[in-house]
Amino acid sequence: MTVRCFYALAAFAMGAALSAAADPADEWLAKARAFLGAESALNAVKSLHFEGSIDTVERVPDPTDATKLIERPLHLAIDIVFQKPMQQRQILRSDKVERTTTLDGFDGWERLSDRTGQTKPRIALLDLANIKRLRTTTVENLSFYAKQDQDSRQVRLLGDDTVDGVACVKLFFTHSNGITFLRTFDKSTGRLIKTEVQSGGEIREEGEMFVSGIRFPRKLLNKTVDGKVTVISFDKVTVGERFPAEIFAVPSL
Repeated sequence: MTVRCFYALAAFAMGAALSAAADPADEWLAKARAFLGAESALNAVKSLHFEGSIDTVERVPDPTDATKLIERPLHLAIDIVFQKPMQQRQILRSDKVERTTTLDGFDGWERLSDRTGQTKPRIALLDLANIKRLRTTTVENLSFYAKQDQDSRQVRLLGDDTVDGVACVKLFFTHSNGITFLRTFDKSTGRLIKTEVQSGGEIREEGEMFVSGIRFPRKLLNKTVDGKVTVISFDKVTVGERFPAEIFAVPSL
């Protein structure tokens, strides 16, 4: 190799390094992470356990006219676990029914249980679309916007915006499976203002609690395109529990 070639390669490598370091999204990701907690606290998270409730509405037959549907309030208890590297379990529980949805790597399954004991539990494997969705939400919840998983997610700066009178910046998160999230952050603090999902819905956070040095919301408000709002309230968040492999493994069918 000639000296000229060596310097050319060195210059190319330095240029590539500078280009990577100059990613305009990095500054805002760092600010958003700093708002949530110190790097040491965020990087130490191996699992998250959320307990609380969900308030929404369900469509049921009109008791006076079976050909029509009416909406009525629905209150459910929730229990959600995320565990690295790629495990998730969601339990939704009413007085009569319990639905468990679980991810274990590339496997996903669901169990529907009758809490009255009148029928046996039903277990089914999840399709690919639902497995992709669960894998994506697992990464999103455990990464705290980090860019370590760039093989599965890219982040792009879209520019400035003003939301509720607050100067904001917009970042577009794209996963390799095609699932995307458009997030708007307060430019001055890094606080997440809202998240827009592919369906056109919007997620906002309310309140806050600190657990193991990390900031978590007390409520999530999920608003669909048609205006329907589902409220998820967290009573407790636990960081760092160790959950056994068997609670995620596909049960015998």
